[in-house]
Amino acid sequence: MTAFKTLDDLSAKGKRVLVRVDLNVPMENGKVTDATRLERILPTIRDIAGKGGKVILLAHFGRPKGETFAERANEKESLAPVAAALSGLLGRSIATAKDCIGPEAEKAVAAMKDGDILCLENTRFHKEEEKNKPEFVAALAKLGDAYVNDAFSAAHRAHASTEGLARALPAYAGRTMEAELNALNAALGQPKRPVMAIVGGAKVSTKLDLLGNLVTKVDCLVIGGGMANTFLAARGVKVGKSLCEHDLAETAREIEKKAKAAGCEILLPVDGLLAKEFRANPPHRAASVNDVAEDEMILDAGPASAKTVIAKLASMRTLVWNGPLGAFELAPFDTATVAVAKEAARLAKAGGLVAVAGGGDTVAALNHAGIADDMTYVSTAGGAFLEWMEGKELPGVKALQA
Repeated sequence: MTAFKTLDDLSAKGKRVLVRVDLNVPMENGKVTDATRLERILPTIRDIAGKGGKVILLAHFGRPKGETFAERANEKESLAPVAAALSGLLGRSIATAKDCIGPEAEKAVAAMKDGDILCLENTRFHKEEEKNKPEFVAALAKLGDAYVNDAFSAAHRAHASTEGLARALPAYAGRTMEAELNALNAALGQPKRPVMAIVGGAKVSTKLDLLGNLVTKVDCLVIGGGMANTFLAARGVKVGKSLCEHDLAETAREIEKKAKAAGCEILLPVDGLLAKEFRANPPHRAASVNDVAEDEMILDAGPASAKTVIAKLASMRTLVWNGPLGAFELAPFDTATVAVAKEAARLAKAGGLVAVAGGGDTVAALNHAGIADDMTYVSTAGGAFLEWMEGKELPGVKALQA
């Protein structure tokens, strides 16, 4: 991976430091319901403020609609409540501004003292943000002396606050961005081999690029969730009324051919937990994938499949994981995901496995299994993590490396 500057290279004292963070957190009745992303950025904020830098936070929230700031600004999309929650986690005050550029922002920045923290308003209240307009980049850059990106989750977007600013000011990776890039490099950039990838989820169609890239990068690819049903059907297995994209059977066969040519072993379920209803705790049974009745669904990988993956893990040095092995939200169809997750975490904690995971459902599944903290790294990024796994170049990362 190309080198990038970190906070260790930044002389922050007395400088106005524009810090792009991810404050796009779930809210309910004006309260943050999951503070994971806020917790992740605390080290960067404390680092810069502790060295006497003026921390100026930039972030988007939601997807405001409209054409002008006046039309787009509203309380539901304001960052003020998020800043208040972040202030509570930091244990110190955070000032807010009613805009992210112009007189309001300039006045708020001018009032800052060394070590102060300011949260500017939602960058997406301006249409120029997502269009990466030079004049908007310039208006933002006017507020700072240096730029720090600590929002990997937004790095797949070439927006003004994620890509444009990195080219307008001296740019650095924040602590979370640094950890993320190091973890991703260890997972697929320069991994310890052999490498296993676990890819789950509902549909093959949403992860075609991902699968196509991974079979050329890893030694073993485990396919689970509804995706596995499509691959099984492509092999001639009757999957009953399971979620399955039968029209992608040929695509699945092509992926298998590509994997074989690259020397990548594909592991599909050999058995599953079957049920006739998609709900929690329905009547169910464990059976071979060759024994699925027409009115049954495969809702989880079965015990034999889980044991196979766990046994294979023992010989792996690196694991990258995106997507659960079954409908983990509904008991007992979380069984395989939890079993494999616990073994991956055990190996990672013992130092024998570099285990990196990411994606919304994956993070939820690992938290459900109670082992997220024992993995080597768990990314809270959704689209950015997926695009990185697909082998795509992330504009926000490339700009830091320029």
